[in-house]
Amino acid sequence: MPILRKKDIRDMSSEDRRKKVVELRTELVRLKTMVKAGGAIDNPSRIRELRKTIARILTMDNEERLVKEKKG
Repeated sequence: MPILRKKDIRDMSSEDRRKKVVELRTELVRLKTMVKAGGAIDNPSRIRELRKTIARILTMDNEERLVKEKKG
């Protein structure tokens, strides 16, 4: 199950997307650090979901920016 749905991401403002990316990257770094240190994490698939969600947000942000550039 994705952390954020596509519809939710599209409804966010550009600034909210940037904040969410920072938040998700922070969590991703924390989880990766735990794994490197030899600790067990509760949900290993969470790392993959975080990476996918970050990519999804950045893609939609880029699409929106390209559309604005094309119009203006």
